[in-house]
Amino acid sequence: MTRNDTKLGIWLMVATTFVFSVQDVISRHLAGEYNVYMIVMIRYWFFAAFVIAIAGRQAGSIANAARTKQPLVQGFRGALLAAEIMVMVAGFVHLGLVESHAVFACYPLLIAALSGPVLGEHVGWRRWTAIGVGFVGVLIILQPDAGVFSPFAVIPLIAALMFALYGLLTRYVARRDTAATSFFWTGTVGCVLATAIGMWFWQAMTSPDWIWMAILCVAGALGHYLLIKTYEVAEASAVQPFAYLQLLFASTMGIMVFGESLRTNVILGAGLIVAAGIFTLIRARKKG
Repeated sequence: MTRNDTKLGIWLMVATTFVFSVQDVISRHLAGEYNVYMIVMIRYWFFAAFVIAIAGRQAGSIANAARTKQPLVQGFRGALLAAEIMVMVAGFVHLGLVESHAVFACYPLLIAALSGPVLGEHVGWRRWTAIGVGFVGVLIILQPDAGVFSPFAVIPLIAALMFALYGLLTRYVARRDTAATSFFWTGTVGCVLATAIGMWFWQAMTSPDWIWMAILCVAGALGHYLLIKTYEVAEASAVQPFAYLQLLFASTMGIMVFGESLRTNVILGAGLIVAAGIFTLIRARKKG
């Protein structure tokens, strides 16, 4: 049963972003010691079990949750998210949490820009202006003219593009499938892909890191559970701006745990991206 409690939804979104930030910190630690593909594979084993349990309960049975008229799109969605996670975790290792999240924060702008060609939605000049401002922020962060531009700097931008496409396809399949069905396909197909890749990169882990791995798996499941509850109690448009807190939480943890620095261009660029993103969310809510 859903209800409209915006205040509770906001607090749940804050908790969700904090848990996902903790997940990112652990992911960066483990991926710095072991192969990224193996770490994502183990995460997906636990996540798939969680997804099957939740989706099966929501749909009445696992068979009902799996039933879809658009299996190719659903399968592509699931594979795309697993690949995006691999790319993003690689970004944590090469760039750190601060810069990775600063660039990744542009994904709502990418969703707005691509909603026209993918979903046939109208994007007005105000939102196009906001999208342009946001990408000025991305360029400020990446500094492509600095002379020391690293190709690793585009990793979180690629991840943002992949996640934006995943989000648009999620809206596309929602026209014919239930949320439980989409959730089921996300976890199961992603698990298959992650295992098909990660099984070739297995490495022995120390006992302390297995503990961190267990915490990572629980954090992932808890974060998605909190996110589900968030959208059950409040409208998505009301709580979505608070998702940007993950940038704040993850950056703070990156500075405190890994000694990352917060450069002026990152602060300025991230500020433009967040402001533009919140504007597009407000415009979308008004139109809705």
